[in-house]
Amino acid sequence: MKRIQPHIMCGLGDIAEYVLLPGDPQRVKLIAEHFDKCRKVAENREFITYTGTYRGIPVSATSTGIGGPSASIAVEELANIGAKVFIRVGTTGSLQPDIDVGEIVIAVAAVRSDGTSRCYIPLEYPAVADYNVVLALVRASKQLGVDPHVGVVWSYDAFYAESQEKINVWSKSRVLSVDCESAPIFVVSSLRGLRAGSIMAVDGNLVKGTKKGEFMVGEEAGEHDPRVREAIKKEISIALEAIKILDGMSRRD
Repeated sequence: MKRIQPHIMCGLGDIAEYVLLPGDPQRVKLIAEHFDKCRKVAENREFITYTGTYRGIPVSATSTGIGGPSASIAVEELANIGAKVFIRVGTTGSLQPDIDVGEIVIAVAAVRSDGTSRCYIPLEYPAVADYNVVLALVRASKQLGVDPHVGVVWSYDAFYAESQEKINVWSKSRVLSVDCESAPIFVVSSLRGLRAGSIMAVDGNLVKGTKKGEFMVGEEAGEHDPRVREAIKKEISIALEAIKILDGMSRRD
């Protein structure tokens, strides 16, 4: 009888080697719409999983929910049943005045201000994306006519504790943007000998005061902003094309 992972509710044979990791469970369905064919594997708590193929390549998508704890659980359990390459497909708040809402950020590394990665290993250990995954994301972006911002991001747990002082520190340090999940995904993947990357759609600019927050009913703000919705579509396409590139690299090797 197939053994099932306790949180994502998937077992051996349910997951492809390549997995896209959106935070939002609804984004899994958007990703699955790009698959040649797919099936819904499981839904439990914040974790929804679809598995299918893209251009004939087996691919899965699993939502992680918000934050490092649930993202690390997803990576750990997916790795237990065969996943080897992870690409976070998320949203992020800009920390630079020239990175606007609707643009794309690709993380090469992340500042470890999260709590989850600290539970795994001391802070001296870097949170770094896999070189080939970053390369594939950049190449896929160019192929699709997108000019991404590529660099370091800040992973921080407390959405409502992002003080202006902290924002200023990382903005002056040329950190591109802030999210919650990139650092723990990078660290857990590295420690397990897996590969990970992160591509994100900018949904606010913290240095300009347009942080995602309260809005009126019907107001087009945050992820309801047409620019953000379009950027999410772009990042999904880029991530899937990056998988195609990575698969080609592995076949040549």
